Amino acid sequence: MSLALLAIGAVVLVVASTVLAPRVGIAAPLLLVVLGFAASLTPWIGPVTVPPEWILSGVLPPLLYSAAVSTPVMEARRDFRIISFFSVVLVVVSAVVVGVVATVLVPGLPLGVGIALGAVISPTDAVATSIVRRAGVSPRLVTVLEGESMLNDASALVLLRSAIAAVGAGITLWQVVGQFIWAVLAAIAIGFAVGRLNLLVRAKISDAIAGVALSLVVPFIAYLPAEHLGASGLVAAVTAGVVTGDGAPHRMGAGDRMSDRTVWRTIELLLESSVFLLIGLELRALAKDLTAHGGSILSALAVGLVAATVVVAIRAVFVAWSVWVLARRNRRQPAVREKLAEMSDKLDQGVLPEGGRPERRARRLLRRTPPVSSHEKRQTRLTRWRQALDGRIADLDYLAGEQFSWRDGIVLVWAGMRGAVTVAAAQTLPEDTPHRSFLVLVATLVAVGMLIAQGSSLSWLAGRLGLTGRDSTGDEEQWRALQSELNRAALARLEAYPDKIAEGVRERLLRRTYSEDDPYASAVERVRLEQYHTLRLDLINAERDELLVLRRTGSYPSAMLDAVLTQLDAEQIGIELRR
Repeated sequence: MSLALLAIGAVVLVVASTVLAPRVGIAAPLLLVVLGFAASLTPWIGPVTVPPEWILSGVLPPLLYSAAVSTPVMEARRDFRIISFFSVVLVVVSAVVVGVVATVLVPGLPLGVGIALGAVISPTDAVATSIVRRAGVSPRLVTVLEGESMLNDASALVLLRSAIAAVGAGITLWQVVGQFIWAVLAAIAIGFAVGRLNLLVRAKISDAIAGVALSLVVPFIAYLPAEHLGASGLVAAVTAGVVTGDGAPHRMGAGDRMSDRTVWRTIELLLESSVFLLIGLELRALAKDLTAHGGSILSALAVGLVAATVVVAIRAVFVAWSVWVLARRNRRQPAVREKLAEMSDKLDQGVLPEGGRPERRARRLLRRTPPVSSHEKRQTRLTRWRQALDGRIADLDYLAGEQFSWRDGIVLVWAGMRGAVTVAAAQTLPEDTPHRSFLVLVATLVAVGMLIAQGSSLSWLAGRLGLTGRDSTGDEEQWRALQSELNRAALARLEAYPDKIAEGVRERLLRRTYSEDDPYASAVERVRLEQYHTLRLDLINAERDELLVLRRTGSYPSAMLDAVLTQLDAEQIGIELRR
């Protein structure tokens, strides 16, 4: 069968599974794995073997970049401790324990190769967490899982390289630590530089199509130099995505951002689905390769079952510890919040506090915009202090309102599925690795088995625990409060316009309660259309500016702020098209 027909068939299967999966109650990735395996049994499709470089360097960089662009930076920052704990410590511990267990189960297996197997199956997968997102669980759970899955690839792949190197030649613990630090820090620096450069260039491109075309190569621009320098290309792609997503509302126009979102969602669907389809297609070829080398599929199944059980058990211990630590920290937060509230009251009276974390943050902000007089300096200090305190209070309110209970902990354990990274990383094992075919099949069976077992039952489990049906965009009271703040920003901007132009707009703004209520329609009858359009676009810019300030403060859920930003963008595009 020609490659063109295979590609067409793959896209048809992807679309069909996406449409049918919700109707049959099966997650689309799981359905694709089953369909891929069934297709591999037909006489028209022979054994399928995909070079691991295609996935590691061709599929994962754009997938992780796309996920990073839409990552809520504010929430990820608040849970950075637990994310980094899972991304590094959990991966290392899981790899070492699995390595020791594997040497016991497989006679003659070197410890270095066993740890390599552990490194392969230790990281959770960003693609697999798409199932978690669709389950409707807490947004904080999704943020932690996505942040972990995007960052733990660096620790896993560095550990994999070090373990393989240790088999042939001695390598010290400090060398492994040095390699990991370099892999992460260099990747972050490269990704940050690429992300900032991308924003600067995109701000100069007025053609939306040309801008989207440029965005398609950004993850590879970050990935390739990082890999060349021995750093983690995947972390570089993730960093570039985070920087781009955080700065896009400031640097890019509404049309550019909406075009990017549509194109990247399509690419994400095709790449993500193709990975699961390929996993199913490769199962037959992996089994044949193992039997050809005298291996036993039943032994691989047994070792895979034990390895999967071990990583889930270790994850359960880490999650239980983390939930306990977070609960202990939350018990101290009311006292901290009370102290911050007292400082806020003093600010209202014009008294500047001294010392403390917000003061350091305020000083950093002050240095960015130095005042020109003592009065302006005092006002700037008050404003910066207010922003710093509001941000800190918002952090505490978020952590208090989104506390992890034991139910969340169960879902956090069960949602740690493996996927494409595990399959691709296993196939990068050198050809002369002892028991290579056996290890590759074990890793693939672990990924597929955990994906099927955990992915098919996750929604049910979350529902039984009462954790589904969460509205990530906030409640109606928050929507009204956010709209009131945006209205105030728009009304302040209206002061610069003549009364006869702004009168009708001001009247409708004061009556607005919902975003779909057009607050500007009555102004059309009072002014010429061009004046109306100019005014309306200016007010949209004022509301967007205020929205970005609120996003830095963190007073509202990221999903709500993103939804309102999308509404403002759509409104602006509609006006620009009519003009």
